[in-house]
Amino acid sequence: MTNEKRSSFTGKLGFVLAAAGSAVGLGNIWRFPYLAAKYGGGIFLLVYLVLAVTFGFALMTAEIAIGRKTGLSAIGAFKALNKRFAFVGWIAALIPAIILPYYSVIGGWVIKYLWAFLSGGGATAAGDEYFGSFISTGEPILWFMIFMGATALIVLAGVEKGIEKVSKFMMPVLVVLSIVIAIYSVTMPGAIDGVRYYLMPDFSKFSATTVLAAMGQLFYSMSLAMGIMITYGSYMKKEVNLESSVSQIEIFDTGIAFLAGLMIIPAVFTFSGGTPEALGKGPSLMFVTLPKVFETMTGGTAIGIAFFLLVLFAALTSSISLMETVVSIVCDKTSLSRKATCLIVFLFSVALGLISSLGYGPLANIKIIGMQFLDFFDFVSNSVLMPIVAFLTCIVVGYVIKPSAIIDEVKLSSPFKREKLFVVVIKYFAPICIVLILISSVLDVLGIFKI
Repeated sequence: MTNEKRSSFTGKLGFVLAAAGSAVGLGNIWRFPYLAAKYGGGIFLLVYLVLAVTFGFALMTAEIAIGRKTGLSAIGAFKALNKRFAFVGWIAALIPAIILPYYSVIGGWVIKYLWAFLSGGGATAAGDEYFGSFISTGEPILWFMIFMGATALIVLAGVEKGIEKVSKFMMPVLVVLSIVIAIYSVTMPGAIDGVRYYLMPDFSKFSATTVLAAMGQLFYSMSLAMGIMITYGSYMKKEVNLESSVSQIEIFDTGIAFLAGLMIIPAVFTFSGGTPEALGKGPSLMFVTLPKVFETMTGGTAIGIAFFLLVLFAALTSSISLMETVVSIVCDKTSLSRKATCLIVFLFSVALGLISSLGYGPLANIKIIGMQFLDFFDFVSNSVLMPIVAFLTCIVVGYVIKPSAIIDEVKLSSPFKREKLFVVVIKYFAPICIVLILISSVLDVLGIFKI
């Protein structure tokens, strides 16, 4: 079933860093801290860690094993497993194609803010009206094109010379920057209250919504249910230890999310006088609140540069995986070269990305179910399609091809230490959790149930 001519990572390190780079993205840097602040700090962190080693582990193991077993990207992989479920691969393939364009728009915003701090405009960027006036013009298109172009060039270079090489550089730098900024943040005067809130579990704040929010974050953070881990798994050599690779990806992903909390929560606590509400949801945290926080810091310009460079690297490693997944799927389904496919995917993403970018400017009056274009694409991909694909993946693995098919693939390279946990989670725990995530996410958007 394996395609012998398929590109591959050179070894375990290349695979782990590339897959971890995919998992570590904007969701880790801004979404995790505001959810942690909203849902009780330490108790949210504890719930998230428990779910990471159960729920996250099982789903990621299944997806990577499916990719390695079949040697194909999502569409071909599900068809190879069972022809009746080939449609799951098509839905999975649609997700990165929807996410890549609007994700790259946000990546462009990050480059703009990095440039603002590099050019000495940090104080201006901290202004109340700066972000709103910026996204309402045509200027974001320039920054979006720069980000999209950088992503395309890396993917064009291929799996080994492009994705793996860039990941081996960006991921260590990302980790170092995260640690440096976190240390700076927690040693600020008055930051200790924020650290205590973030790290000390308060069990009185535990609730069902805490679990749902942590599950949802884990789900989006680990690049699950969008064909990425299947694609990267198809580039994984048979002798690479699959189970330990998944564990290491989880450590990277959870570690960066944890450090992002240390970077942001104590600093915003100090800035706001100790109110978790200051960690607002969405772009307001990264592009409105944090520039104001940096402006009040000693050496805030340097910290601002380091922070937005960190966010840029995180965004790029994720956008690379999104584009590579789409490119891989098109290459698998056609006879087109990687070069031609990259160009087609680039042009498609630019067209869709322009709509998302202009949705806050000239097209601001056009809305779909009350949402701007970017928000709508985010809702459809993250809140609807991803839970559906994850649920169907659990059904295929748990009840159609049976867990033994995945277990056998894992055991090709090593003993499967968490085999029993994997079976219980993939057959019973994960499907129920995913349905709850889907329902709560849709109800959240409709304003019936707020997460």
